[in-house]
Amino acid sequence: MTDTQPSAADNRRPIAARGNVLVRRIAAMLVRSGISPNVISVISVGFAAAGALALLHIDSPWGALLCAVAIQLRLLCNLFDGMVAVEGGRQTVTGMLYNEVPDRIADSVFIVALGVAAGLPWLGWLGALLAALTAYVRTLGGALGLKQDFRGPMAKPHRMALMTAACVIAPLELHFLHSRYGLIVAAAVIAAGSALTCATRLSAITRQLEQRA
Repeated sequence: MTDTQPSAADNRRPIAARGNVLVRRIAAMLVRSGISPNVISVISVGFAAAGALALLHIDSPWGALLCAVAIQLRLLCNLFDGMVAVEGGRQTVTGMLYNEVPDRIADSVFIVALGVAAGLPWLGWLGALLAALTAYVRTLGGALGLKQDFRGPMAKPHRMALMTAACVIAPLELHFLHSRYGLIVAAAVIAAGSALTCATRLSAITRQLEQRA
């Protein structure tokens, strides 16, 4: 048994893009600009709100596509707030709050809008609840002194990748087939996959606690 606590670096989501030269240059530019990583986190919610509003105009060929763009901008905010905070040495005492709370809001706004656009609002609300629960289980592991577990199969990057794909396909499907099956499938997979993710993370936490004991 060991009392070693995970470091802040251990509790960061592994993202390969952090090593990209262009990404690092943009992050360095943001650091020089003086912008707070907390502000970047809040901006991500603005992109989520704009994307969700666009998706609700599903009958327009541009609504879903604009939502897909907003999803990527939200993810870029999630990437750069951490890089400005950690690599840029701009961490704040409230950084953990800003790292988590805006993420949960953005996730919920996007997924609820997905359910509404698919014609199944209840499925969007269910997916949002289960997505938030995956984050709860992850942070619960951290609160118990374990390294936070970002495994899937439906972690945040997977949810947003699936939703992006559905939003890109949606205008074509609506135009040629006059249906929304892609959005429905995406909403259902996000909900079911998030439930499975909760189960896999809880199982991993259980094993680690038993090993630690």
